[in-house]
Amino acid sequence: MITTNVKADLRNIATHLPQSASYADAMYELYVRMKIALGKQAADDGRVVSHAEVKRRFAK
Repeated sequence: MITTNVKADLRNIATHLPQSASYADAMYELYVRMKIALGKQAADDGRVVSHAEVKRRFAK
């Protein structure tokens, strides 16, 4: 499971969004950060596929 400080991430997002940002903009930023964190966790757990393997799979 990913460990992150959600409150700190939310504050950071709120601080860096433009004044005209919508709720959708904020949710998108949070979503992207969540997906990046999940990807990093997958890599740390070894749940990755090599570049060569991806190329082999898509060559079919």
